[in-house]
Amino acid sequence: MINFKSKSFMIGNLNSNNIDNDKFNLNNEECDYKNLITKLKEIKENIALLEKIIFN
Repeated sequence: MINFKSKSFMIGNLNSNNIDNDKFNLNNEECDYKNLITKLKEIKENIALLEKIIFN
């Protein structure tokens, strides 16, 4: 614990919270990445279908 002019801070708690927040952010980023890949695959399939319709 650190005291500054009658303000105290729990460094251990801050570090723990930062680690938890980092894990949460990584999970969100991973989820966003997976969603992006899924959407890109859907777009690719739609383009292929449109090409078949237009060119056949």
